[in-house]
Amino acid sequence: MSEPILHITERALWDEARSKGTYEISTRGRTLQEEGFIHCSTRAQLPRTAAAFYSDLDDLVVLVVDPGRLDVPVRPEAAEPGGEEFPHVYGPIPLDAVIAVEPWRAP
Repeated sequence: MSEPILHITERALWDEARSKGTYEISTRGRTLQEEGFIHCSTRAQLPRTAAAFYSDLDDLVVLVVDPGRLDVPVRPEAAEPGGEEFPHVYGPIPLDAVIAVEPWRAP
């Protein structure tokens, strides 16, 4: 996977990660340790992900992650057999792998 992958999160969680040096939240309410990987999306998938999990929150950011800067596996996987595949990051995301942080604005 060479294209950037995206992860939507609460700004406060991103700020906390910046003080720790790595990002370790899987998805809303779940950590990497609890889930086993960090849920990500492609640019095309992001609006649906945001609507499904974050529609009631306002202060969100999108982490733009360069998979080439990760030292952990990134696997496209589906929640169910034959379903749409989403990129999953199997370890913490180091800050230097986040090449941009964009404010989220629902379309």
